[in-house]
Amino acid sequence: MRYQKLFSDDAGESHWEDVEVTVETRVFAPPAENIEISEGEPVRQMMFLRLQSGWNEPTHPTPVRQKLICLAGAVRVPASDGQFRDIGRGDVWHMEDNHGKGHHTMVTSDEDFECVIVQSE
Repeated sequence: MRYQKLFSDDAGESHWEDVEVTVETRVFAPPAENIEISEGEPVRQMMFLRLQSGWNEPTHPTPVRQKLICLAGAVRVPASDGQFRDIGRGDVWHMEDNHGKGHHTMVTSDEDFECVIVQSE
């Protein structure tokens, strides 16, 4: 498994990188058998978000460190360095570009973009 991380460097330029998720086999929900699972991460809150088809917002940094899990639709997200990612159903986008130039987001699908946002502490 992996997720796509968008972060800002010390100069405020935003960049993409792929992050592999490490999972280990262990007990999670006894008496069920062991499963492969990652370490937990502390979170502050979770919310659902919808961007209507055609949404095209101005460039901005993320307000807080957060992960977005796409449920429906698709967006294109250019980083300030020019590299972009297309985020679609099932993709996980980790946002850490909370300073500097930020990113641009536009809905590229005919259907609305729907997702779950999980904000970190």
